[in-house]
Amino acid sequence: QVQLAESGGGLVQAGGSLRLSCAASGRTFSNYNMGWFRQAPGKEREFVASITRSGGRTYYADSVKGRFTTSRDNAKNTVYLQMNSLKPEDTAVYYCAATLADYSRQVPSYKYWGQGTQVTVSS
Repeated sequence: QVQLAESGGGLVQAGGSLRLSCAASGRTFSNYNMGWFRQAPGKEREFVASITRSGGRTYYADSVKGRFTTSRDNAKNTVYLQMNSLKPEDTAVYYCAATLADYSRQVPSYKYWGQGTQVTVSS
């Protein structure tokens, strides 16, 4: 069992930045590949970014590539999502998730989920 808790969401103007954090507890954090997803009202949950167990590889959705960066600190059991040049279309609830599976962009591949944090970008 892994418990995940996101923080760092909020209201920001277009062009601004936010840094989300996801703190993990329970099983060994470094065993898990971690992912970030988001869900806007009336839309399906979508992949944003992921990072491998060691942090050596990262993957991004095309819509955020070049603007968002994910990283992790296994000593602190925490994964981060730095979001720059935010756009109104980035408005959503952002979730972190953990998987023992190999790299995946699919929601069903991730077994453990946080409660989400709201990000709102005003125009």
